[in-house]
Amino acid sequence: MSGNRVRHSDHVLKTIQSDRAAAQSAVAASWCRSAYRHGLDPATHRRRDRVENTGLIERRQANETLLAAANPVLDNLFNNVGRSGCCVILSDIDGIVLESRATAGERALFDAMGLAAGAEWSEQAEGTNGIGTCLIEGRPVAILRHEHFSSRNVDISCMDAPVFGPDGRLVAALDVSTGRPEHGSELAGMILALVQDAARQIERDYFCQHYAQARIVYAGDEKTAGSALLAVDKDDLVIGATRAARARYGLGMSGLTAPRPLGDVMGMADPVGLDAHEAKALRQALARCDGNVSAAARELGIGRATMYRRMERLGLLG
Repeated sequence: MSGNRVRHSDHVLKTIQSDRAAAQSAVAASWCRSAYRHGLDPATHRRRDRVENTGLIERRQANETLLAAANPVLDNLFNNVGRSGCCVILSDIDGIVLESRATAGERALFDAMGLAAGAEWSEQAEGTNGIGTCLIEGRPVAILRHEHFSSRNVDISCMDAPVFGPDGRLVAALDVSTGRPEHGSELAGMILALVQDAARQIERDYFCQHYAQARIVYAGDEKTAGSALLAVDKDDLVIGATRAARARYGLGMSGLTAPRPLGDVMGMADPVGLDAHEAKALRQALARCDGNVSAAARELGIGRATMYRRMERLGLLG
């Protein structure tokens, strides 16, 4: 092992032995997890774990809808960062690389670093690293070269953002990694912003594909949590919500165990009662027929005289 890697291992061990290590920084806290919770050694040279062949195919099949939404975004992100010596990776919830993008000239280098399909980058396997630490902490992270736990990873810098699924739960990590030493903290910050934007786009597209048969209600963007989207069925019942929507409307992770009226979720509940629902149906029919009462009555399957009587009873005339 090179002197630089020996020094790195010694520095990691000295840091985690400090009584105040976990409080010093999020990286130091991750180093402590890596050593004490996962039992890892920063100087390890063990072979990298990799899922291959059938195992990788099964993982991709299990994440088929996610990958359908993610692949165009991965391509676009790689077009933005690939020429600067970066690879783009999407891992599953276990830190297994499902997809990777790299230039032909650098693919072998990234493969040797373990940045290829099937490689495992969980924090349990590799210690502090972009993918694994992002998945453990559920937040965007940038782990630069010397911030990795394992000395064998100090040639890599990683910028990662979590990807949350249609039910608001964490499902993947989006990663941009580079082995170029000239990529410092300023460039890492800019790349991390691109990664976060791409992760939020994957979430939006994944949600819309998952609820392709529903109406999607857009309720705005949250700065860090992404787009607040609600999936609504034909009866105006909310059947799905993104993580941002769950936070905005106080739904939590268990707030949609059963469908809920859209108005109730958004705090704009419609009047309750059969008359209120009948009035709504009549108004909608009239709107679709440009105010033509006869046409609206035909659409509702009732006679014109009945339509007038109901409109009068519900205060819709005049």
